[in-house]
Amino acid sequence: MTGAKITAIGSYVPAKRLTNHDLEQLVDTNDEWIVQRTGIRERRISREDEYTSDLCAAAVRDLMNRYGKSVQDVDMILVATSTPDFSFPSVAAIVQNRLGIPLTAGALDMSAACAGFVYALHTAHALVSSGLHHKVLVIGADALSKITDYTDRSTCILFGDGAGAVLVESGGNAGDFAGFHLGSDGSGAQHVYRTGLANKVNGVELTDTGKLVQNGREVYKWAVRTVPQGVQRVLDNAGASLDEVDWFIPHSANLRMIEPICERLNYPFEQALYSLEYFGNTSAASIPLALDLGIREGKVQSSEQVLLYGFGAGLTQAGQLVRLALDPQVAAPAPL
Repeated sequence: MTGAKITAIGSYVPAKRLTNHDLEQLVDTNDEWIVQRTGIRERRISREDEYTSDLCAAAVRDLMNRYGKSVQDVDMILVATSTPDFSFPSVAAIVQNRLGIPLTAGALDMSAACAGFVYALHTAHALVSSGLHHKVLVIGADALSKITDYTDRSTCILFGDGAGAVLVESGGNAGDFAGFHLGSDGSGAQHVYRTGLANKVNGVELTDTGKLVQNGREVYKWAVRTVPQGVQRVLDNAGASLDEVDWFIPHSANLRMIEPICERLNYPFEQALYSLEYFGNTSAASIPLALDLGIREGKVQSSEQVLLYGFGAGLTQAGQLVRLALDPQVAAPAPL
């Protein structure tokens, strides 16, 4: 067994902004209503010809530029996404070609919705710490605007597009990946979905629009009840306590969901990081975006302990306690 560590991070969001005032022209809503209920002020929207693979490649280029990293020795690419360019080939394979990563690198997409990035990070840790791989590129990315119904005011106010990428390399210490918890509850599968080959789950007929459908009330109740329990399992697994956690980064679904989770944990809300205010809910990208925002703003420092917790469709959840081991940046990040 060998150690694994996170050595670099990058992110990307499209240039186009969709503000709450813009949404007032599309559906019966207003800025005050959206901010009060979600904390979201705007979100980024990909161009018509810009897809998840484009977001991924841009995030990795940001990582390479800032940390002076090469991807020529990457031996596995993991992409967490719910909005792949195609059912197949995988986004990871497209990214391999786009970035000129050697043909000997494995390439795999992972589907765990808003928990996808943490699942991919957990997998990268396993691959590196086992000695099977030495440098894994982990990307969380979604282009949710392409599957959002902009006539449904309950969902179109939430979602945006973006990508975040990290490198997981060998050579870390035991505490760099300290503890984790994974969980799933398929009995709630009908609460967040996009139909595919089937249109029924758990005996429930699904609305077949090809767009994302969400029962926000049920997801809220599940997350607020379940996430605090899962966080405690992460800490128990790591032999750590919550007061040792410098930053808590839950999935940026809704600020009104993060607040009660922090209350139930008795964790300071000001130490919770999120990316939803100006990027919306970006699903698998929301956690790496929030982490990178914290780094860009000078909040999160290398060697600090960060607890990442994703949750969403499935219903799935995944938590990971990490101690950052970022290499020094060689270039300032470009503004998002």
